[in-house]
Amino acid sequence: MANNFDSNFTRKLMRSFLDKFESERVLTKNVDTQMFAGKFNGSTGDTIDVKRPTDFITRRTSNGDVSSGSGKSDIITGKASAVVQDYFTVFVDYEEADEAIKMDQLDELLAPMATRVVTDFETDFAKFMMANTALLAGTVGTAIGAGGDAWGDVAEAGAIMQASGIPNDGMWNYAVNPFAQRKLAGDQRSLGGETGSMTANTRATISENFAGMRVMTATTLANYRTGDQGADRAGTVVGTPVATYLAAKDTMTQVIGVTAFEFDLEIKAGETVTIVGPSRLNLSTRLAVIDETGSQVAWTATVTADVTLDGAGAGNITVTGPCINEANGQYNTADAAIVAGAVITLGGAADTIIQPNLFWHKQAFTVASVPIKRLHSTDTFAETADGMQLRVSKGSGFLENENKVRIDFRPAYGVLNPFFAGQGHGN
Repeated sequence: MANNFDSNFTRKLMRSFLDKFESERVLTKNVDTQMFAGKFNGSTGDTIDVKRPTDFITRRTSNGDVSSGSGKSDIITGKASAVVQDYFTVFVDYEEADEAIKMDQLDELLAPMATRVVTDFETDFAKFMMANTALLAGTVGTAIGAGGDAWGDVAEAGAIMQASGIPNDGMWNYAVNPFAQRKLAGDQRSLGGETGSMTANTRATISENFAGMRVMTATTLANYRTGDQGADRAGTVVGTPVATYLAAKDTMTQVIGVTAFEFDLEIKAGETVTIVGPSRLNLSTRLAVIDETGSQVAWTATVTADVTLDGAGAGNITVTGPCINEANGQYNTADAAIVAGAVITLGGAADTIIQPNLFWHKQAFTVASVPIKRLHSTDTFAETADGMQLRVSKGSGFLENENKVRIDFRPAYGVLNPFFAGQGHGN
């Protein structure tokens, strides 16, 4: 079949692909997509920064005299960064795409291509989200509803968010896998109904507003496998981690030295840690978070990157949601600092695949689209309503002696505030 080099070829492909791409997104439709919009260009490199908001303390006096200087607010400006990720690319022979247009089968060709790009994009971003959450609801590795109250387990995440001082200026989200959705439906049989031609984001909704959250199902939630070096999942802290906001302000992470774990233990990104001593503070009031039993909620954090400990079970782990405890309390996240020798415990059992549910405020994360350069080919560029740019290119590989059509997408991921997000489990 002769090639058709109509000038609107890539535009036809783009119109169809863009519609399919947009309709299949779920997780990435519920995070910030504007913070870094339009900020990437050829001179910015692979990272863009924006300022984090500052906080202040008030001083109470009987006569208004604050000349002594104590209680002065420190102006410490941190930054949140978005980092460019790898390309997501799908390509086919030109003749196949040309034939699909001629036979009016473009949707049949592009639907699986768009689904694959969106699935890989959302799975990759879900893994990023999981490893950059600061909060924890439930017992790691326990399915929601295991104690007989699935909706109560979901509500715990809403309680954690509210008690942590997360603003309710935008809808909070809670995502579960399809089997957790079945458990929720079993507890409330009125759920479900006609889906029709809804987008994936709309079809995913289980409840529009439960415990202040939009509860949805997602097939792209990430998981990790805990190490199999033994059942002992506890060690001790080595040294005293830096507990200042100045040290954490740009990354919102903290490095913790550990020892006395199982030898050669593999710790995966996304695993949670609990350390004896610090308890969580409400980041609005800076008061202790108290649960329904009257007990303080323990400070927890999430491991951001894989690490393998040495033969003595020692090494350094990097966690997000740092334990900050300073004298003036302006940026404190815990009521006490981490001390040397404190017991540190990894959540979940050994040698187990764990898939946390995720809950988050829209301003916890950001995803931006990176402008893609033009090729020496026929290109069409387009953006979704929230600024995700895609490129459709038609050209030839002269070394391969073949004509190709390719579709490209390149995002950047950022963490705006890890304390606005958490992992959800059952009790």
